[in-house]
Amino acid sequence: MSNQNDKPVIGISCGDLNGIGIELIIKTLSDNRLLDLCTPVIFASNKVINFYRKTLPEINFNFQNLKDIARPYPRQINVFNCWEEEVNITPGQLTDTGGKYAVKSLQSATQALKAGNIKGLVTAPIHKKNVQSPEFSFSGHTPYLKSFFGVDDVLMLMCADNMRVGLLSEHIPVKEVAAAVTRQAILKKLVLMKESLQKDFGIDKPKIAVLGLNPHAGDEGLIGTEEEEQIKPAVKEAKQNNILAFGPYSADAFFARGSYEKFDAVLAMYHDQGLIPFKSLASGEGINYTAGLPVVRTSPDHGTAFDIAGKNKGDEASLRQSIYTAIDILYQRSEYAFNRSNPLRRMSNVVLKNAEDESVEEGES
Repeated sequence: MSNQNDKPVIGISCGDLNGIGIELIIKTLSDNRLLDLCTPVIFASNKVINFYRKTLPEINFNFQNLKDIARPYPRQINVFNCWEEEVNITPGQLTDTGGKYAVKSLQSATQALKAGNIKGLVTAPIHKKNVQSPEFSFSGHTPYLKSFFGVDDVLMLMCADNMRVGLLSEHIPVKEVAAAVTRQAILKKLVLMKESLQKDFGIDKPKIAVLGLNPHAGDEGLIGTEEEEQIKPAVKEAKQNNILAFGPYSADAFFARGSYEKFDAVLAMYHDQGLIPFKSLASGEGINYTAGLPVVRTSPDHGTAFDIAGKNKGDEASLRQSIYTAIDILYQRSEYAFNRSNPLRRMSNVVLKNAEDESVEEGES
């Protein structure tokens, strides 16, 4: 876009005060090239930012205190003070204080997101234990955002250049996973995944692979019955609803043989089934995207990293990619909405694409 003020305002929640989040935020935003793409707003306090800035003496990091959330400074790093009081910071320690102020940051950022003062939100990592309170009883960002924005369902979608992996069940005990694998639940996630791939990633006819729950995808019912009773019927019904879903596939062979490369996304049945191969193959730049929200939210694919917090050892690649992805999705959503408000333009694009394809085929013959 030609006007700096047209660039999206991206909010960044600070995460656990004693975790890796603020260090990574400073490292990421110290690259001024990001200011050519967006206007960043950090939801924290200038005192906390200054604490971590001192632990990174080699980085030149300057910011503006933002008093009016509706008027961020373009081409500047903005810090919106969510609190004014002094806070005890102990890097690497799991404390109630770290969780309490992580929630303050998140709640302030989501209010701004709902009000339209920021266009996208990137969340630094929180710890699920110390954020718990009567006012915040969620197992993580994803269920909180689902509740805050009042949507029926969301999809935790892990994204990298070479793959996208969605989760049927998220942060639940392994003993509860099988009960969560139902035809209805799978179908709902597949609908969300298809809609997100079209609207957020610009894929008109996405192909989706569905993993089995049991070893060898159940071996035709010899090792568990979920594939025969729940997953296969869900895949069949998805196809009847114009969703290009395939499976169930045996999870180990599917990733080991690179079969994921043939699909636009993969639906895994539970957390570790999807995240272990994703994090192993995503080359450090994987991110977490919450599909199904009316707003755009991304986050890095790692946790608070208390073991290296405050030691200047954190790698900001995933946080940086989270910002890039939020920006990309905002533009893609705008393009998607514009195409559907102007169907003649969309038809002309399709005709042009078909003509290009025919030209390629003629050249190859």
